[in-house]
Amino acid sequence: MSNEKMEQLEIIDKIIDKYLGKEGVLIQLLLDIQREIYWIPKEAINRIAERLKIPISEVYRVASFYTALSLKPRGKHLVRVCAGTACYVRGGQRILDKAESVLDIEVGETTSDAKFTLETVNCLGCCALGPVVEIDGKYYGTPAPKNIEELIERKRKE
Repeated sequence: MSNEKMEQLEIIDKIIDKYLGKEGVLIQLLLDIQREIYWIPKEAINRIAERLKIPISEVYRVASFYTALSLKPRGKHLVRVCAGTACYVRGGQRILDKAESVLDIEVGETTSDAKFTLETVNCLGCCALGPVVEIDGKYYGTPAPKNIEELIERKRKE
């Protein structure tokens, strides 16, 4: 097993340890793992099921249901562009095109350095601000395409 996998399992075990013996903790446990390693690997699902003594299918069902959780590697920074109608008619596609260009990836991909993942969402719930981009949970309304480049470059430097 690689050092990276071993480190991930140590992180996963520490997170599970916080929740052992408590009821109704699966979603929060998965969110904590997502926050630490940016996705939910198969090993995490297996380890959670084993240590909490619940079926793997239950862990997988929860992990695959919520869009906040990812079963494939995500970058450290999550860039989500709203593709809802209000955002689309106000120039959302131009924002998405600029993000793809700046990051040199397409929607659903992660940069080769694992710093960024680009996704679209159907609605971010703030249509009056459209088009809207969310970066690491922070919302940016009515950005010009050049602003997207600036926002991404700031995140690169972090």
